[in-house]
This record gives sequence, structure tokens and C-alpha cells, in this order.
Amino acid sequence: MKKLFLSAVVLFTTTAIANAQSDSTTPQLGIKGGLNSSSITSDDFGDTKSRTSFNIGLLAEIPLSERISIQPELLYSGQGFDIEERDQDNIFDTDENIEYQLDYIQVPVLLKLYLVKGLSVEAGPQFGFKIHEEIDYQPNADGGDVEISEDDSYVKDVDTGVALGASYKFDSGFFINGRYTIGLTDIYKDDTIFQNVDAKNKVWQVGLGFMF
Repeated sequence: MKKLFLSAVVLFTTTAIANAQSDSTTPQLGIKGGLNSSSITSDDFGDTKSRTSFNIGLLAEIPLSERISIQPELLYSGQGFDIEERDQDNIFDTDENIEYQLDYIQVPVLLKLYLVKGLSVEAGPQFGFKIHEEIDYQPNADGGDVEISEDDSYVKDVDTGVALGASYKFDSGFFINGRYTIGLTDIYKDDTIFQNVDAKNKVWQVGLGFMF
């Protein structure tokens, strides 16, 4: 599954670059980073709150015309959610605060439309590959986080979603952007105790970057 998604992204990006070069346009490379406010769309976890983390990574902007570009990205994205108080519907059945950490390598492939000079809107698919899963109990009498191994994980390795956003790029190459991503598939595996739980990732992002 991972190889299939990665192959699709590479093929799509390579084709876009070839088309852009044939039109004598010049792709740009850049770096970006910012804050995440993430949670899940589910009523099965009780009183869930947003987890605050960060994103950082690389991007390329491949012009197809004066106003339209393709923008693939490769990002580390800290995601997950918090449970801050006891709730009768809390699926973890605990009095402790919980931070459920789900960290991904995200690969959005966005279509970017410039409305006016510098100001653009963007939308496209996003493919996420889980790289870390951890539950942080606070307070924890044992004094430590619980890192979940791949064998013990109930969360799928691959997540798919849609990203929507806007950005403004200055003449200097610096840009600011905001984005909302919503999962299209449930994060939990079908053959586990969470198989009937409807839970999808959702993330608000704000940040800045620089195009070289």
C-alpha cells in the first residue's frame, strides 16, 4: 500500500515537472514549517480536545501556467488528540489526562491557483504514512509515556485525506499559509477492537516558508 501511494505521487510529480519544463517554466524548491492543531472526527472517544504540535518539511512549486501550479510537499506532521477530563463515554476508561500522539510523514499534492499576484488558494489529495504512535498519560504514577509498537498498534499505517488552504508569497520568496486537512478514511484497523469506531484525522495548520 505504501509503495502504491508513493509510486503514484512520484509519477504524478514527474509528469507535472516534464510538462512544466516543456512549457519553459521554472519549478521552485522551498522549505516550510508551522503549528498544527489536530484532533479526530469521532463521538466515540468522549471529550476530545486538540493536540498542539508542529509541521516541517520541503515543497516544490511547478508552474503549469501564469496562474496555475502543482505543489507537491513532503512534511513531518505531529498529529493526534487530547482527552482532558473523565467522561462516561471515554473509550480509554481512565481518570488521567491523555495525549494520543500520531505522527506522520504527509505527502500532499496540491493544485494551486493564483487569484492575484502573491495570493493563492490550494487544494488536493494528501497521503499520510504513520511513523510514531504514543500515549502520554498525565499525571502518570510510573512516570513515562507509553510508546506503541507496530505489532501492538490499532492504527493504520496509511492515511488518506484532502487538504484545502491559502497562502501569500512575497517578492522576497517568503510566504505565509494556512491549511485545513480532513481525513477520508478511518484511522483504525478493521480487525481490532476499534473496528466499529468512526475516527478520521483533522488538522488546522498555520506557518511560513521560503521559496529559493
